[in-house]
Parts: sequence; structure tokens; C-alpha cells
Amino acid sequence: MTEVTTNRFYFRQLLSGRDYATTNQIARQMVNFTYLIGDRESGEAVLVDPAYAVGELLEILAEDDMRPVGALATHYHADHIGGDMMGHPIEGIADLLELVDIPIHVQAEEVPWVERSTSVSSSLVAHRSGDVVRVGALEVTLIHTPGHTPGSQCFFVDGRLVSGDTLFLDGCGRTDLPGSDPLAMYESLTQRLSQIPDDAVLFPGHLYSAEPSQPMGETRRHNRVLAPRSAQEWLAIFG
Repeated sequence: MTEVTTNRFYFRQLLSGRDYATTNQIARQMVNFTYLIGDRESGEAVLVDPAYAVGELLEILAEDDMRPVGALATHYHADHIGGDMMGHPIEGIADLLELVDIPIHVQAEEVPWVERSTSVSSSLVAHRSGDVVRVGALEVTLIHTPGHTPGSQCFFVDGRLVSGDTLFLDGCGRTDLPGSDPLAMYESLTQRLSQIPDDAVLFPGHLYSAEPSQPMGETRRHNRVLAPRSAQEWLAIFG
């Protein structure tokens, strides 16, 4: 579990099956990260990809004297925001909304996918790339990164990139699933995320590496999906 509290900035990286939802076998297998991001002074926080045990996540916020004012969805898959996973129901934003009345921030292209997978519609707030969600005095910039899904998005805040399944420390999200697009993934990795500086820290959507985070510069040097120098080369390997 990673916790960062510097002055006003509140940031927690929680691993499903270990830090919460400890008795959920699917959570333990999928090793998803949920993030809590907020402003200590205002007491406001957002949840990134709340799934598996949303009541426990709210309890963690309450223990930290924080209150939820929204949720951010990286993409529509059930292990990130709830729904059905191969016949197994996963808690997520629908269950969260039964406990708190908050907006769910998604990319506009992801809205129909989220609606179909979770049956949530009225609480969804559709965004475009570059939009900013304010949490107290904190600004979270939304970056549209299609490829894994049509409306996948990453969040840049206080020198940290929360990347969902767009980019891992090693590898990237799959591009052979419904709504995936290999070429769009290449463009997201090489163009849309090019604005992120090397000293920013990457926080992915799953614990697929020995470490839970690392600088973007380190990722750019060693992640094999960032090695190809053209779309054609990337598609030949990963398409």
C-alpha cells in the first residue's frame, strides 16, 4: 500500500485482495489497484476505479477524515468499476452509488460501454481529453488514451500518472478485447502520453510487476511496448 500525504495532497494506492477485499478470491487473482486522491484541507477525495468492496473503500476514506465527492473510471471493465466478469458479479460504481450520491467521471467515448456493463447512467459525467476535475484545491487532468477500450483514460495529478490499463510498468493493456484498437493504443502510448515528464511517477491499474510504481523515465527505458519506433513496427509485434 502506497500512501502519500504531503501538506494538502492525499494519495493512497490500495491493492485489491491485500489492502481491501481480502476475502474476495477474484480480487486476489486480479490484483487491481484502487486509488484515493484528495485535498487534506478540504477533506474532499475521489476514488479511482472502485471495485470489489466499495464499502471498505468508503471506510478507509472515513478513517482518514476524508469524504468522497466523486469517482473516476479509467475504463469500463468489471475488475475496475464493477459488473459481470465471466458470470461472477463484481461490486463497483453501481454499489457505490447506493451508498453515496456522487458523480462518476468517464471519457465521453466510454459512456455507452459503462452504461451497458454497469447499468449506471444518470450519475455519469462525460469528459473530453484535457478536462480537469477539481478536488478541493487539487486539479486532476484527464487524458483520453484509447486502445485498451474506446474511452480509456489516465489521470495526471501532482506529478503522478494513474494509468489504468493503458500502461503498466512492463507492457500495456490488451488490444484484442471488445472495443480495443491496437493502432489507437500505439498513438496513446507514443503521442497522448508524451506530455508526461520522465520524473513523473507511473501508478498502473494492476500489480503486474515487482514494484507498484516507478518513474516514467524508467518505464520509457525498459518497457518493451515503448521500444518500437513506428506504428508499423509496433503493430507487427503487438497488433
